[in-house]
Amino acid sequence: MRTTIRDIMKMKQDGLPIPVLTAYDYTSAKILDSAGIPALLVGDSLGMVVHGFSSTLPVTLDMMILHCAAVARGASQALITIDMPFATYSPNDLPGSLRNAARAMTEGGAQSVKIEGGSRMVPVVQEFVGAGIPVMGHLGLTPQSVHQFGGHRVQGKSVEAQEQMLADALALEAAGAFAIVLELIPSDLAQRISQAIKIPTIGIGAGPHCDGQVQVFHDLFGLYEDFVPKHAKRYATLAETMRAAAKQFASDVKAKTLMP
Repeated sequence: MRTTIRDIMKMKQDGLPIPVLTAYDYTSAKILDSAGIPALLVGDSLGMVVHGFSSTLPVTLDMMILHCAAVARGASQALITIDMPFATYSPNDLPGSLRNAARAMTEGGAQSVKIEGGSRMVPVVQEFVGAGIPVMGHLGLTPQSVHQFGGHRVQGKSVEAQEQMLADALALEAAGAFAIVLELIPSDLAQRISQAIKIPTIGIGAGPHCDGQVQVFHDLFGLYEDFVPKHAKRYATLAETMRAAAKQFASDVKAKTLMP
């Protein structure tokens, strides 16, 4: 039986930490699903770790839908959340935003969508939830605003910024979001937000006090070597393993020792 947003919310109520991983294709989704990961995020981080872009900004809705559909075919139990990519949602165009979110759900096979931004995005959350589309929020470092932030920097350092982020979290919860990702914020702020809201917080580079943690698949398994975030814990170095295997294959071909 597939995990639902109610299951994820109940995990917070029961004090059960929530593991979340990104997935971008059928094979990895099937592996993670069989490992019992309850929630998979088809993140627009695929722009960097799969397509080689320098940021998430070039990722299109069609790209997200293509990858999400592959994940949906591989994962039969995990809750699948799809990132709404840059400029596909806005409080200034609620009908267009809803059409895009509906495509993400119906064509991508996701059970929920994730959007970035705080109080300004409340009308978008309300529009989606009112149409039956579950929404995960995202506060702190929101990668789609990386140019506004001047790079990948820790957010919520000042008292004013912390108060605003807490207000944003409360606003997203009141609007109907079922969970909120907290990225690159101080640990004490993440703890404060997690205690102030009833919906789960999913941390990435936000310390140990969130209700769950999300990591990028390629960071977790050591597949992406261009850049390693400070908050990423590597549980394997598969790039090295794959490189060694490829070299052995080439050696066997040259030596003509491959079995027919």
